[in-house]
Amino acid sequence: MKSRLKLLGLVAAPALVSAVVPAAYAADAPHTARAAVAGDVLPGLKQDAARTGKVAADKRISVAISLAPRGGTALDTFIAKVSDPHSASYGHYLTKGQFAARFGRTDAEVKKLKDYLRSQGVTVGKVHSGNLLVDASGTAVQLQKAFGTELSTWKDSTSGRSFYANDSAPTLPSSLASIVSDVAGLNNRVQLHHQATPHTVSPHDGPGGGYTPAQLKGGYNVSSTYTGSGQKIALIEFDGFQQSNITKYDTNYSLGSPTPTVSKVDGGSGSLGDGQVEVELDIEVLHAIAPKANVTVFEGPNSDAGEVDTYQAIVDSGIPTTSISWGAAESARTTSNINAVDAVFKAGAAEGLGFYAASGDDGSDDAGNGGTSVDYPASDPYVTGVGGTKLTVTSANAWSKEVAWSGGGGGKSSVFKIPSWQTAVQKSAGGGYRQVPDVSAHANPSPGVSIYSQGSWSSVGGTSAAAPEWAAFAALYNQQAAAKGKANLGFANPALYTASGTGFHDITSGSNGAYSAASGWDFTTGWGSYNATTLATKLLG
Repeated sequence: MKSRLKLLGLVAAPALVSAVVPAAYAADAPHTARAAVAGDVLPGLKQDAARTGKVAADKRISVAISLAPRGGTALDTFIAKVSDPHSASYGHYLTKGQFAARFGRTDAEVKKLKDYLRSQGVTVGKVHSGNLLVDASGTAVQLQKAFGTELSTWKDSTSGRSFYANDSAPTLPSSLASIVSDVAGLNNRVQLHHQATPHTVSPHDGPGGGYTPAQLKGGYNVSSTYTGSGQKIALIEFDGFQQSNITKYDTNYSLGSPTPTVSKVDGGSGSLGDGQVEVELDIEVLHAIAPKANVTVFEGPNSDAGEVDTYQAIVDSGIPTTSISWGAAESARTTSNINAVDAVFKAGAAEGLGFYAASGDDGSDDAGNGGTSVDYPASDPYVTGVGGTKLTVTSANAWSKEVAWSGGGGGKSSVFKIPSWQTAVQKSAGGGYRQVPDVSAHANPSPGVSIYSQGSWSSVGGTSAAAPEWAAFAALYNQQAAAKGKANLGFANPALYTASGTGFHDITSGSNGAYSAASGWDFTTGWGSYNATTLATKLLG
């Protein structure tokens, strides 16, 4: 059930452009040159929404200010080496302290930003590890003054939903604008959301229909020797769950899984909503394949600032593997928001963390506008994008066959150039841009995965079942690597592409709309699903 909320495949710090500062703000600092944070305004705002007024002056808004890493492309170069199995630097990840020292902004630079914000009446909150993310809050009028833009209320022409947004790109004194890449929170138009694929009943062994843990593990050749013991997995969620449902699932299958830990970011996700089934699906799939792994559920507000802060909290935690089932079409986001999230993924890759994101449940048309488009963050070059398949297992729970699922997201990014590790499978349809997905796993909703949620059994599908299936594999791999004294898998894509299909079920039939499955890598299933034993052996070798 894919949830929806994206050089050489690398995103450089956004270029700065000069800006005309509204007179109301220029008067506050007549001798201070200002520059805009490029790309930090909603695309097509005035074309597909109608302005309805101004944001109330006393409305309090939280923002997360992202700073560009130091050293230009040095961070990209470091990640390329530490993630390349052929490099002598492979697996030699940085600690949080080492990352901050090499690529974070200096304390003096952060102090300058904090002093400026306070001078505008804005309250400064947490400065996150790495000195690349600063939380702040203020009233609308204070933020308008600090960032040199108007905040207006708008109504979406299609959905009718009301939201607020900055009318123009935020501006800052030039000395600060040169290091600021994004101010998340100045709009609340895009909310990450999940797509609840139909709950179907199928003639399979799970209560309510759907595959059981034994069928998933058998289908993907997961050895009973490895259970994820001693490993940690993070989930990013924008809704909550009920432990009683998880306990029912674990007890039914005698999994004996540790109780998930909850980490609330910026106050958490609020009261339970319709995303509850998403969260419980994610947890239960992890328990199905890696039952002894310790799962931490990071719950954050469903907002631009909440998203960036929650990803940063995961990186701060140092948990090596993260499953992501929430996203939005690349075209729905601002360029600077994508840059801000991408920067957090880069920090994670440098520190040996791997992220696995569902590629979407709308096939080749993630934006739903009749064209071809992909979902973010699955399209990020520092994320493993996970597509969808329909898995068939034998009566003995062994892999029988697999085809591409029609809903599985895939295609080319409109934001990121193709990364170096993907050029060997570059397709003409990709046009030199990042190609999605990288890998895939069972996502078809009929049969889906048997889960217990909201007090009942059901069968649920979508690529947000496939993403935790892959995150669980990463935890199993990390358990094996630890036993052999080797490094965690970390950012997996360079290693997965180096494997060149060894350890994968190559899926050659099925379509997701504009693209069809084929031998080798393709836009529907990437390299395919995993044979856990064979792939782990290849990667460890």
